[in-house]
Amino acid sequence: MRYAAAFLLAFFLLADIVTYVDENGRVVVTNTISSSKKSRKKRVYKRVNSSIYDAILVEKARKYGIDASLVKALITVESGFNPRAVSRKGAIGLMQLMPETAKLYGADDPFDPEQNIEAGVRYLSELLKKFKDKKLALAAYNAGESAVRKYGGIPPYRETKSFVKNVLALIGLRDRKTIIYRCVGKNGSLIVSNSPPLPEDCSGEVEIIR
Repeated sequence: MRYAAAFLLAFFLLADIVTYVDENGRVVVTNTISSSKKSRKKRVYKRVNSSIYDAILVEKARKYGIDASLVKALITVESGFNPRAVSRKGAIGLMQLMPETAKLYGADDPFDPEQNIEAGVRYLSELLKKFKDKKLALAAYNAGESAVRKYGGIPPYRETKSFVKNVLALIGLRDRKTIIYRCVGKNGSLIVSNSPPLPEDCSGEVEIIR
């Protein structure tokens, strides 16, 4: 029975996750596809395998003396482990580096995962040394050093406050191997949760990052 349970768990974790709201308003999460009327409400969550970058981020985190869990949480929030991600402001790759930052820290090709992580971790390590506070370093990573110094703390920007909160919350969840759900909300804010968000809460696809 123990081995059967382990097999079923492994199968479930590797399968695409489908979620829908049933007639009682309950969120149902399953790896099976129903042929019933409920199937019209289902949404397939895109699974992102972040583990392919584990060796790189652990190596770079050790090289620059910072916590690998922090790096992984930051990448989850920044790009959802999409190495081709480009933000509206022009930030590039896994750690969402601005072109000038990427160049400054030696990433000639910021779309290259190893170069991007190397530059991003090096930059984050310098911010941690400068501000000597994880929250302030993360705020500076998101909003810039000048903004943190101007306000004498985390800038009163909704995006920055959400970014810091989400990264710190994910560190503990990552350590427990919890499934992480990520999507963009209808109001444009980032939703990062350890429970599946309601389909109507998201403007696009929901990713499962593991």
